[in-house]
Amino acid sequence: MSDRLIQHLIAERVPHGARVLDLGCGDGALLAHLRDARGCRGYGIEIDDALVHACLKRGLDVLQFNLEEGLSMFADDSFDVVLQIDTLQHLRNAETMLRETARVGRSAIVAFPNFAHWPNRLRVLAGRMPVTRRLPYQWYDTPNIRVGTFADFEVLAERLGLHIDDAFGIDDRGRVVRRWPNLLASTAVFKLSQR
Repeated sequence: MSDRLIQHLIAERVPHGARVLDLGCGDGALLAHLRDARGCRGYGIEIDDALVHACLKRGLDVLQFNLEEGLSMFADDSFDVVLQIDTLQHLRNAETMLRETARVGRSAIVAFPNFAHWPNRLRVLAGRMPVTRRLPYQWYDTPNIRVGTFADFEVLAERLGLHIDDAFGIDDRGRVVRRWPNLLASTAVFKLSQR
């Protein structure tokens, strides 16, 4: 599955012309796609110097700071959509960032590698940590602070009072998985809103 395919599946869930905040925007590919294909505007947030530079080369508005510091510079409901694509697993306090995401955005799209995907389960059953396209690091050199599952995120969203408007998985071939996504999907995707 390509990053471009995930980008497309995420982008089609963002309304045309939306004001977007992309947390951990990387090189800005998704934000640039939303700007060019869907008429969206907004900001990216990234900490890595090289990735910030890549965003600037794309003509994007990007802020460089550590998400662990929160989003206090943004007022409530500042954005139509807040994106957290492959960001949550890198944060020490994922719960706080989800609360902040719900505060500054009317809705959110969160995506992360699903650790409960069946090949990962088999690898753990064999006594080893999984190394896959979605989890490409050895346990000793991973930038991920945590791993998450589709089912665990549903519980967390409920506990935080977030409404799940849509939830699905994406399998290794880039197909949307709605039946048994905790088992069959390598990527978990949630569209959330405040209750």
